[in-house]
Amino acid sequence: MPKINGNEIRPGNIIEHDGGLWAAVKVGHVKPGKGGAFAQVELKNIRDGRKLNERFRSDDRVERVRLEQKDQQFLYETDGRLVFMDNETFEQTEVDAELLGERRPFLQDGMVATVEYFDEEALSVQLPQKVTCTVVETEPVVKGQTAANSYKPAILDNGVRITVPPFIATDERIIVNTETMEYSERA
Repeated sequence: MPKINGNEIRPGNIIEHDGGLWAAVKVGHVKPGKGGAFAQVELKNIRDGRKLNERFRSDDRVERVRLEQKDQQFLYETDGRLVFMDNETFEQTEVDAELLGERRPFLQDGMVATVEYFDEEALSVQLPQKVTCTVVETEPVVKGQTAANSYKPAILDNGVRITVPPFIATDERIIVNTETMEYSERA
């Protein structure tokens, strides 16, 4: 299995740590005034759901578990489980909705996502990196305001709050990066 540096861990990665398989739910990069930078990683044990907060320095080496990836279509959610279908075999797979963490609202009906398997067990779901959403609430556009000004808060049709450039108006369709949960461009 390939080893990666601690600062290369991304949300959704599966790593082998403390004798178990863990999914990186949230990753924050911290650069303290003293000492080296590190990644603050919220991990969730894939098998039993335990959570763990761990610091990985850039020179820490971790085993990234390579999983078999299959593109599958999202059908529906039931009792906290997400149901996906393989479009070739029509086989259905269920995964824990918590695996998506704060990215769960970006999963849309009929969306094709990448489900990752370890042996026959579905372990994680990778959303498309860019998802189109509609802004349902934001401050009005102010004439003469340039994009260089600070971003303003907005609420998307999936309930997620993000910041958008000042020229984005309510009911506008935008593209959001699901890895960073940030505005990317107009749709």
